[in-house]
Amino acid sequence: MTRPPTRTPSPGALSLSLLGPLSGWADGRPLPLGPRKQRLVLAMLLSRPNTPVPVDVLTDALWPDAPPRTARKNLQVYVSSARTLLGTRCPDGPDGGQERLVHSCGGYLLRIGPAELDTLRFRSLAAAGRRAADDGDPRAAAGLLRRALDLCQGPPLHDLRDSPEVAAEAERLEARCLTVHEDWAETEISLGRASAVVDGLRDLAERHPLRERVRAAWMDALHRTGRRAEALAVYDDYRQLLARELGLEPGAAIVARQRAMLTGRDGAERPRADGTAQRTPALRAVLPAALPDFTGRGEQLRELLDVLGGAEGRVVAVTGAAGTGKTALAVQAAHLLADRYPDGRIHIRVRDEQGAVRPAPAVVGELARLTGGPHGAEPMADAEHWRHWLAGHRSLVVLDDVPDEAAVRALLPGTGGSSFVLTARKQLAGLSPVHRIALPPLAPAEALELLGRLIGAGRVGLDRAAALRIADACGLLPLAVRVSGMRLAVLRHLPLAEYAERLADPAGALDELVAGDISVRARLMSGWQDLSAGSGLALTRLASSVREGLFTLPEATAALGCDERQALRTVESLIDAGAVTSPSGEVTAHSVLYELPRLVGLYVRELMALPAAAAVDGTGAHRTALPAGVATVIGATGA
Repeated sequence: MTRPPTRTPSPGALSLSLLGPLSGWADGRPLPLGPRKQRLVLAMLLSRPNTPVPVDVLTDALWPDAPPRTARKNLQVYVSSARTLLGTRCPDGPDGGQERLVHSCGGYLLRIGPAELDTLRFRSLAAAGRRAADDGDPRAAAGLLRRALDLCQGPPLHDLRDSPEVAAEAERLEARCLTVHEDWAETEISLGRASAVVDGLRDLAERHPLRERVRAAWMDALHRTGRRAEALAVYDDYRQLLARELGLEPGAAIVARQRAMLTGRDGAERPRADGTAQRTPALRAVLPAALPDFTGRGEQLRELLDVLGGAEGRVVAVTGAAGTGKTALAVQAAHLLADRYPDGRIHIRVRDEQGAVRPAPAVVGELARLTGGPHGAEPMADAEHWRHWLAGHRSLVVLDDVPDEAAVRALLPGTGGSSFVLTARKQLAGLSPVHRIALPPLAPAEALELLGRLIGAGRVGLDRAAALRIADACGLLPLAVRVSGMRLAVLRHLPLAEYAERLADPAGALDELVAGDISVRARLMSGWQDLSAGSGLALTRLASSVREGLFTLPEATAALGCDERQALRTVESLIDAGAVTSPSGEVTAHSVLYELPRLVGLYVRELMALPAAAAVDGTGAHRTALPAGVATVIGATGA
C-alpha cells in the first residue's frame, strides 16, 4: 500500500489554510491575521510558498486600480507585521531554522514547511493517491484522495476574491481541488461505491455546469446505482447547455458513454451484496433510435418521465398538431426509462405506411409476437396472450399515431405494472384515466437551437434575424424546422435570408419544406384525412376567411355561416382534431382567441385552389393525390 509522504502538524506547530477562508492557528489558537490588506499579502505569499513573489504582483493585489505613492512603504509594513505574526524562523524549512520571510530577487519569499500549509499537504496526498492508482491499488488511492479532499473547506480564499490577483490564485487552487474530486469519484465508482459520490457530483455539477468530466462521472454514478433515466437526463441537459451557451457539441467520450447507456452495451457493473460486481443485462427494446439532436421540450419531457417513473400502470396521451414532435418526445422518454421498465420498451405504429389505420387484431398480434406469443396465432389467442403478458410484466409501450379511442382501447392494460404512451393529433377525450400532455409549438429559442444543431450554431449566429424568420415561417413546428435545417445543411451556399424569403411566400412555402423523402405537406395531408367531411368543410371556410393569425368566436361564426353555439362546437371539434389551436389561457368562450396554424392554412388553401379532378386523380404536378372524399369537401366550397 502506498503511504502519503506527509505528516500531521505536531502540537503547537503553525498551521495555515487557503482551502476555504484564509485562516491560521498557532499552539491550537486562532492567529489574528490583521487588517484586510495584510491578509491579502499573506494570501499571495502563501499561494506561492517557498517561491519569490514580485513586489509588483503584491502591489497589484493590494491596489488593483491605482497604488498610492506610499505603496512600497505600506507593503513593507504589512510584510513586517506578517513576519512578526508567523515567527522569524521556519523550523521545518529545507535546511531547518531558516529565516521565515525574506526579500529576495525583487520580491518576498515566505518559507513554509510541508506540514504547515494545507495546500502543501493537499498536493502531497493527491500525488500519493495518483501513484497508488498507477500501482493498481484503487482502495489506497481512494483513501488518499479522500483525505486530500477533506482539507477543502469551501472555495479557496473566498473572503478575498474581490482582489483580481488573489482571485486568480484562488481559481487555480479550486481547479486543483476539482480535479482531485473527479479522480476520487471515478476511483470510488470503479470500486462499486457509486452511491457514495452521487450527491457530491450533483453539487459539483451545479457549481461547474460546463465541466464535462464532472458530468460524465455523475452519469456513471447515477447509472451504477440503478438510475439510468436520470443519468441520460444529465447528458441531455449538458448537451443543451453547451449548444445554448457556447454553440458546441459534447466531447466524443461522453457521447460514446451516452450511446452505450441507450443501447444497454455499456458493460456497467453494480456491486452485489457480497461486494463483488455483476454486469447489468441489456434490456429488451423495440424502439426507433433516439434523435441525437433532440431539442427543447424540457418541461414536457420531465413531466412525462415523472409520470411514467412514478406509479405503475400509467397511460399518458401526448397530443398535438401534426409535426409537433409527439413521437420524438415519446421515444426519447422510452429510451431514458430503461431501468424503470425491465421487461422491455416497445414502439408500435397504429397506422400503416400509407396512413391507413391498422386493424386492431394486427396490432394485437404484433404486440403478442414481440412479447413471446405464437406467430400466426388466432386473433383471440393473441389478445389473450397480450393481456396475460401485461398482467405479469412491467413494460412500456408506445402506441404511435393513434387515430381515435376505439383503435387502442382494447390494447390498454387493466392490471399490472406496464405503462402506455399514446401519441395522437386528437385529444382522445373518451379514454380515462389518462394523464395528458399537450405539445405546443417550440419556443423561438428552442427552434433556433434545433436549427443550429442541424446547420451549425455559427451559421445561425451570422444571421440570427433570418434564422428567426425561418422558424416563424415554419410555425415553430419541430418537423418543419427540422426539414428546413436538413435542407439548408445540404444547400450550404444558400443564405438564410434568401431561404426565409422563400418560406414567406405562401405559394411556394410547402414546396420548400421537403428534404428527401420527408415532406411537411405529406404530414399535413395525413391530418387532413382524419377530418370528417363536415370538419373539412369548416376548416376550408375558416382558412378562406381568417387567413393567418388569431381569430375570435364572432369571426368564426361569420366565416362558418351558422349561429354562435354551432360555431363554438365546430371550432372546438377542430381543436380536438389538432387542426386549430387556442393559445390563450382559461377565459370565456366569447373572449377566447383561436389560431389557425400557418402551415395548416397554407395546405388547406392549396387544396382549395386545386380542381376537383386533380384532387381525385392526383394530376396536380407536385401535389399528393387526394382521396375522393377530400375532393368532395373541396368542391363544396365552390373553389
